Amino acid sequence: MSLKAGIVGLPNVGKSTLFSALTLNEAEMANYAFTTIEPNIAIVNLEDPRLYELAKIVQTEKIVPATFQFVDIAGLVAGASKGEGLGNKFLANIREVDAIVHVIRCFENADIMHVNNKIDPISDLKTINIELILADLQTIENVINRIGKKAQNSGDKELKFEFEVALKIRNALENEIMVKNLDLSLEEQAVIKSYQLLTAKPTIYVANLDSDSFKNLESAKYYQELNKYLQDKKEILIPICIKLEYELCKFNDEEKEMFLNEYNIECSGLNLIIKKSFYLLNQATYFTAGKIEARAWVFKKGMNAAQCAGIIHTDFEKKFVKAEVIKYEDYVALNGEKGCREAGKIAIEGKNYIMQDGDVCFFRVAK
Repeated sequence: MSLKAGIVGLPNVGKSTLFSALTLNEAEMANYAFTTIEPNIAIVNLEDPRLYELAKIVQTEKIVPATFQFVDIAGLVAGASKGEGLGNKFLANIREVDAIVHVIRCFENADIMHVNNKIDPISDLKTINIELILADLQTIENVINRIGKKAQNSGDKELKFEFEVALKIRNALENEIMVKNLDLSLEEQAVIKSYQLLTAKPTIYVANLDSDSFKNLESAKYYQELNKYLQDKKEILIPICIKLEYELCKFNDEEKEMFLNEYNIECSGLNLIIKKSFYLLNQATYFTAGKIEARAWVFKKGMNAAQCAGIIHTDFEKKFVKAEVIKYEDYVALNGEKGCREAGKIAIEGKNYIMQDGDVCFFRVAK
């Protein structure tokens, strides 16, 4: 179950360079608006030191980390919701992702054109968000037109509820409120899930700075303006210098450490984006470990043992019998399954057990 994040933004803000750095692939880059037409898609490993520790204990050379897909979606422009700049195609690409990474330009560079010929991060952010809102309004209007008469004239309670939810969403969008910022009940969320609304997707904002501004964030004018704006809206903003991150990918471990020390940061901006995307989607990891392989599996927090078994294979959920669960800390402290069994640290759990991040599991299924 590989999660997917779409990298969006205006043309020439650094999306393709970010994609190349994230994936170590050379996405096509050029100084004009529509370099990326078909979305570049790449799979990035979710690095987790716990997995390598487990592999050492079970003495397996095969390590299979969880993965995250990143999609480099072409630059959106004002009017995208009406088809401007191949907008309809790009908006369709965004519908397919789980989360959005929105890159915003916070640097001056006369050699790199800006689609609006001026640097204004808040205006750029609003341009993209308005296009997403307008696209969602079209979707909701279609729903209202499709079910409106029947919902109002029939006794179908489910259809009437869907109609009421659609009206609520339309009202929010008309007031430029994104769906992800609404306090929706679980029932309302279930109703709109099939709509694939763009503004319902969790979003991470990335401020792309030049190296000087990145080194001195407190005096970085564009970043500070954007940070204040997004803080007021309780949104996540990650400041990075995408150009430096791209170069960092070519460094050896020693050079990377020197870079991190120079800029007084604990981990690269790329790793931060991956971690924040994972967090934003409310994900966690469980492990399976044996002589054949050590593997990480991603699941949504709140899933039970049977559902998590189904991530490995759908039959595992249907034929689930029980799960043997060991806490990661116990597994490491007692040097594996044998030590945990002797110490009574293996819990036998039924299908309704709520899986926890770091659980090491062995699932028993019926034949």
